[in-house]
Amino acid sequence: MQFQLSGQQIEVTPALRDHATAKLDRLTRLDDKLLSLAIVLSVDKLQQRAEGTLGAIGATLHAEAVEADMYASLDVLFDKLVNQLRKHREKVSDKHQREAREERQYG
Repeated sequence: MQFQLSGQQIEVTPALRDHATAKLDRLTRLDDKLLSLAIVLSVDKLQQRAEGTLGAIGATLHAEAVEADMYASLDVLFDKLVNQLRKHREKVSDKHQREAREERQYG
């Protein structure tokens, strides 16, 4: 999986990069077929913003979080992406189960 962490008007420190890569493990445990993740960190006065775009097979998921602390915004961002990825995976698995059930019924 490709991982890109960039900053607008902010320098991405090694501590921020380590925090993001540690959280990345949560996503790869859910789905090992992820294509890419691009995170953009920005600062607007007192708001620390983290925006992420996750490319998965069959979907592109996007989330953003605004908090007072950059680490907290990264945590919230990854929580939102995990929830979206779970929902996407359930939708895909339900579709495959429905197709298999219809195949058995109507043969």
